[in-house]
Amino acid sequence: MPVRRPVFLKRLASPGAEAFATLYALESFSRALLATVIPLEALKLLGDARGVSTAFFVVSLFSLASALAVPWLIRQSARRLIYSLAFLVLAGCPLLLAGASPGLFVAGMICRAVAIAALSICLSLYILDFVARRDFGRSEPLRLFYSAGAWSVGPFLGVFLGVTVHPWLPYALSAFCALAGLGYFWFLRMSENPAVKQPAGPTPSPLRYVGRYFAQPRLALAWLLSTGRNVWWVIFFIYAPIYAVESGLGEIAGGAIVSLGTGFMFLMPVLGRVLRRVGLRAAFMFGFGMSGAMTLATPLFWSQPWSGAAVLVTAAFGLILVDTSGNMLFMLGVRRKERPEMTAVYSTFRDAADILPPGIFSILLRVFELQAVFVVGGALALGLAVLSGKIHPRLGRDVQPALRYAAVPAAAAAPGAGTEPSEQLAAPRQTGSGLL
Repeated sequence: MPVRRPVFLKRLASPGAEAFATLYALESFSRALLATVIPLEALKLLGDARGVSTAFFVVSLFSLASALAVPWLIRQSARRLIYSLAFLVLAGCPLLLAGASPGLFVAGMICRAVAIAALSICLSLYILDFVARRDFGRSEPLRLFYSAGAWSVGPFLGVFLGVTVHPWLPYALSAFCALAGLGYFWFLRMSENPAVKQPAGPTPSPLRYVGRYFAQPRLALAWLLSTGRNVWWVIFFIYAPIYAVESGLGEIAGGAIVSLGTGFMFLMPVLGRVLRRVGLRAAFMFGFGMSGAMTLATPLFWSQPWSGAAVLVTAAFGLILVDTSGNMLFMLGVRRKERPEMTAVYSTFRDAADILPPGIFSILLRVFELQAVFVVGGALALGLAVLSGKIHPRLGRDVQPALRYAAVPAAAAAPGAGTEPSEQLAAPRQTGSGLL
């Protein structure tokens, strides 16, 4: 009698939501193991928070340039080749980061940032190729939920192993996870989907699409909100461990703060249902508002470091609610024929978020103390809560079955509904999917 493989294993063996979530989880664990190690090691090598800010600022400039160049590289070679090389670079950069030289360390940070930018763009394109629009509301929370273990355990585990076992161990584990991700990608044997493959022709400059991108209000708003939320996470990942060290809590406590804050990712399946019930606008306004209020309150507990750490962890919960949507706001607005170029422009939100906090704080920290970092972060989150009010109230919400198809013609005829009619009919679960 033949034995049938479980459905879950079948899904892992072919491109789809589960496979992409697993691929992203392996990449995430490679990154998360060093997420707290890098700023703490930079603090040791560079001396103070201002020097750390300057180093991250320089690294983010390289990351931005590489993000804009990835579409050109994909057109010149193949997406699977770029994705594979990015995994190899991610696996190799720990060799530079583990060196005791500030120069080698910064070079390793640059290689890591370039690899992450390429991995992000390529994975987003694969998801757009193989996941139907009507499934974005399930696939994005699933992808982030699969990475929850990495971001909940990795930041603490990396510091703990480096302090208590051997300084090289987190770097070795990070490289191993990157190679595991590469092996799984080749096991899937993925290539560009022929149905959406771009036609041959001269390769346009990525800069041509920047104006086209921001001329579309839906995409511009997606970029601004994604940039803002990532700015907050950059502040959290860089300056929360520094806060722990300078307040006397220690390096391991710094890793624990980051892991506890990201540990709320395990609630994403529940939060995803909440998001589909209330919609993106309500979820974003509440999440950003809560995070902003808690981050602003952190300096009030400066003389009580454990209380300040608890407030920071609570602030992270608000951003986890926002992160539950993944890149849904962008994916529901991008046109099929413009996916590679628009995805490259949209992906620069990570690089902009990497640039802005270190650049600003390398100047502010010349005058103010570390508390100013959290004041700025809290004010930013509150501003994003207000900006989130521009999202269409029905976007991201599930509707009653009787109303699903009735809502499509109205959405398709609405001004600014930029998606193709065929794509709107393919996504009956999202009413008003072309509106913000």
